[in-house]
Formats: sequence, structure tokens, C-alpha cells
Amino acid sequence: MALAIIVAGASLLALRAGGGDATAGAKAAGKSAGGGKGSGGAKAVPVVAVAAHRGDMRVDLTAIGSAAALNTVTVRSRVDGQLQRVLFNEGQFVKEGDLLAEIDSRPFQVQLAQAEGQSAKDKATLENARVDLTRYESLYKGGLVPQQQVAAQATTLGQVEGAIKADAAQIENAKLNLLYAKITAPISGRVGLRLLDVGNMVHANDPNGLLVITQVDPMAVVFTIPEDSLRAVLRRMKSAQLPVDAYDRTLSTKLATGTLLTIDNQIDQTTGTVKLKAVFPNKDNALFPNQFVNVRLLVDTITNTTIVPSAAVQHSPTGTFVYVVKNDAVKMQDVSVSLIAGDETALADGPVAEGDLVVTDGIDKLQSGSKITLQNAKKSKDKAGTEKAATEKP
Repeated sequence: MALAIIVAGASLLALRAGGGDATAGAKAAGKSAGGGKGSGGAKAVPVVAVAAHRGDMRVDLTAIGSAAALNTVTVRSRVDGQLQRVLFNEGQFVKEGDLLAEIDSRPFQVQLAQAEGQSAKDKATLENARVDLTRYESLYKGGLVPQQQVAAQATTLGQVEGAIKADAAQIENAKLNLLYAKITAPISGRVGLRLLDVGNMVHANDPNGLLVITQVDPMAVVFTIPEDSLRAVLRRMKSAQLPVDAYDRTLSTKLATGTLLTIDNQIDQTTGTVKLKAVFPNKDNALFPNQFVNVRLLVDTITNTTIVPSAAVQHSPTGTFVYVVKNDAVKMQDVSVSLIAGDETALADGPVAEGDLVVTDGIDKLQSGSKITLQNAKKSKDKAGTEKAATEKP
């Protein structure tokens, strides 16, 4: 019994000693936590902010198109003969009327000489027929020949006159063949690859022709837009020419600027789109036939609107908002978006005014009222010489 009492007493003393240590540890932890809260507080969030500004915003339709030559001509021979000379180089730029090739013209010169000889013969026959008709008319008046003979001679004269006209047509045809033996450029443009070599026989009905010329200045671009956008384009075309910009595949390099030429006369029901054609000056040959291009068609312009970077506009279940910088803190401000054009967004007139700083980077760590530090701020001096923070557009 005495041994049990001694053991129990020892355990009680140990328990009291342990409880005292736990209480002390809890108090120490509480002091440590309390001291940390009081000394630090929430840290400021580093952000980048850009000032909103007033300006004009383009309303563009973006589409995919293909460059096309305004005119493409396959040059063919208009007479049969042997190709004697080729006077163009592949890829050469030619002007309308330039001599491109020559066909052996000797057969046509022979035809011309033959037609001229026949004409001379018929002209001599015509003079003789006229003299005979005059003589028969005199004899008829004297009663020496019948009226029938005079009429027959007049008919003979008419036949010879008809032969003279046919001879003239043969002469003109021979001259025309001589002219066609020299093949000239029907339009100005760029020559393609040569399709026939010197020495070959060419015919007027050859399907491939001698060469192909494409007019590359100006150049056309054919593209499609959704039928829902057609009304806006038609409305704008009534008052002004619509400018069109052509870009490369990556939409990073502008190739040319032109104007809308025309709209197709029907909508493609299978795709719900309509074709448009624009024309571009192409002095520098930036556009090439059948080249793939991206097209931006200006259909309207929003003037004197508030513009902010698109990165500043955020979305919530209730709408869109931006974080506006106010006295080293941010305020969540609801906004109404009028137009998004790439990196810039136009806002409807409202709480965000020109000069207000909106956060563009570091937004994921913010909530309304968060303290911030501007990473794109620098120090500048006002007229009084005091330093103040100024924010630059990154």
C-alpha cells in the first residue's frame, strides 16, 4: 500500500510538470503569432499599369483571301506557220504592244503578191468592160445593136466591179496575216514560262498557246466575309470607298493597301459567306497571283472613345471590369466594352476616364482594395521641383 501511494504521487508530480510545459508552449506560440501579425501585415502587389487615353478605333472585318491578277491572257498565234523568233524572256515585264515573237511571214507575202496581181488583172478587165459598155450604148442609140446586148455588157461590168472588191478583201487579208505573223503583247504584265520553242509549227487553234501574261499592277484580292457582315459593308459603300489592307500569313507584315472594288451578286448558301474583290496598287510586286493573304476591311470608325489595353479588361460572371489605380491601391471598376481590336479595347463612356491608370500585368494577385506598387513607375519633378511618381506605357 505504501509503495502504491509513492508511485501515484510521483505520477501526479510528473503530470503537473508536463501540463505546465504545454501551457507555456501554447503561450509562446501565441506570442510568436501575434508578434508576426503586428509587425508585418499584407504585402503590396507589384503590377504594371497603363493610362487610358482618348482616340479613334477602327472597326475591321478580318478575312482570308487570295491574290489574283486583274487580267490573265494566254497569247496564241492567229495564223499557222513556223515560229521563227522569240523576243521575250521568261519572267519579263512587257508593255502592251511589245513584240514577243515572229512567225515565218514568207507564205503571207506570197499571198499578198498573188492578191495584188489578181487585183491588177481585174482592174484592167474593168476598164475594158466600161469602154465596151460606152460603145454599145452609142451603137444602141444608132439602132445598130439591140437593147439586150447593152444590158448584158452592163451586167459584165458589174461582175468585174464585184471581182475588184473581192480582190481588195484578199489583199487586206494577206496584209492582216502579215501583221499577225508578228505576235505582240495584248496587255501589260509579267510573262510566264515559255510554252513553245523556235522552229516549232504553231497553229491558230493550239490550246496551250505561246505564253501567258498576267497583269500584276494593279493586283486584285478575292476574299469572303460572313453574310451577317454584308449589311454593314453595303451601308458604308454608299457613302465612301472602303480601304482594305492585305497582310501576310502571320498578320504581322502589311503587304499592300487598296480599296474595295465590288461585291459578288449572291451569297454562297453552303458556307453562308459572300465574295468581295479589292484592288491594290502593286508597284513593288508585294502581291503575287494566287498568293494567300489575310485581309482587313475597314467598315467603320469609333471616334473619340476611351481606349485601354485589352490585357486590362477582365471577365467575371456578372460582366467585364478593370482594376483602376487609386492612391497606391486598386479598385475593381465595371466597364462596358464597345469594341476589341487586337491589343486595344474601346470602352463605352463611363467610370474610366482619360488618364486613369488601369492594371495590365499582375492582375491574378489582385482584389478590390489591394495595395500595389507600380513596376513601370519612375520619378519626375514637377514645376515646383518636388518629386512625384509618373507612369510610362510599357
